[in-house]
Amino acid sequence: MKKVSLLAPGPTPVPPRTLLAMAQPLIHHRSSDFLEIFGRVREGLKKIFKTNNDVLVFCSSGTGAMESAVANLLSPGDKAIAIRGGKFGERWTEILEAYGCQAVNLDVEWGYAVKPEDVAALLKADPSIKAVYVQALETSTGVAHPIKELAQVTKDTGAVLVVDAVSALGVYDIPTDEWGLDVVISGSQKALMLPPGLAFASIGPKALEMMKTSKCPKFYFSWAKELKNQGANKGTFTSPVTLFMGLLDIFELIDEMGLDNIYKETEIKSKAFKAAMAALGLELYSKENASTGLSAVEAPAGIDAQDVVGWLKNKYAIFIAGGQAQAKGKIFRVAHMGYISEFDTLQAISAIEMALAGLGYKFEMGSGVAAAQKIFGEA
Repeated sequence: MKKVSLLAPGPTPVPPRTLLAMAQPLIHHRSSDFLEIFGRVREGLKKIFKTNNDVLVFCSSGTGAMESAVANLLSPGDKAIAIRGGKFGERWTEILEAYGCQAVNLDVEWGYAVKPEDVAALLKADPSIKAVYVQALETSTGVAHPIKELAQVTKDTGAVLVVDAVSALGVYDIPTDEWGLDVVISGSQKALMLPPGLAFASIGPKALEMMKTSKCPKFYFSWAKELKNQGANKGTFTSPVTLFMGLLDIFELIDEMGLDNIYKETEIKSKAFKAAMAALGLELYSKENASTGLSAVEAPAGIDAQDVVGWLKNKYAIFIAGGQAQAKGKIFRVAHMGYISEFDTLQAISAIEMALAGLGYKFEMGSGVAAAQKIFGEA
């Protein structure tokens, strides 16, 4: 049996100590012991999000938090900008339309970041627009959008800024309150190093006011209900007790390492991997604002990127990700976030070299590994 290595941009590996924390005997989600755990989770999330806002917890994937940020802010017929620079940006449009809202689509070429002035122009042209939805990191392309600058655009308008930070929280610094981000959402299975199953939503004052007039239907993802109940350290519905226990251990791990050190380590792994790909003669799909959380790499001419993904999975039990939609077959994506070490990164580079060689690509074997080792050695 081969050891499975998760190097896709979610889910990412879970630290062994956290797996042990989640193996503790189950407790009841309405017990006094769990209420205490819930309270500690609420405070720990505020530190990660760098906010004094309430951070709601949902038992869902990150898309659940995305949906909540439409259902609780808007009413049918309302207009909202959806920044579509990749597959997950397009998801904002799909959710908006599902709730009967009007999506004002701002299409950005895949591999590029949105220009804040384009958002400003749309808001100026139509002051009735109530929200701007964007990814901090568009996972399908590896591009980081300029959310700090977007917050400057929206702060003096009637529109709220909603940031999908599912792949960005814990990867690089996102000071929610300092930047004036109205809503920030995330999930458990990326840089927070947990299994899938938890989604989070930080809700600022401007968003709370807009919530009061929302007429979209909502039940499971009702912010009003969750704000009331989670304020008393209990979920409205059944909480995923085991994941909460794991999250407490992750908070301890982050405290031991320090957020700034985690950001730095992620950046070094990203730099080393990207240097390795350049040494192999490969280009990044993200042509600007390439994120440190993952690398989206263009496959060589004549090679299907899905064959690279399949080679690593079938021969080495290493899971990376391919491209989505229009990028399928063109790119492969490798994560640098969370519980991924320097040697995991070197292993991935070595396996990619083996796959490319096996698929007929000509290059100097070991050149990518050597380039990454140089970066790690100098760090």
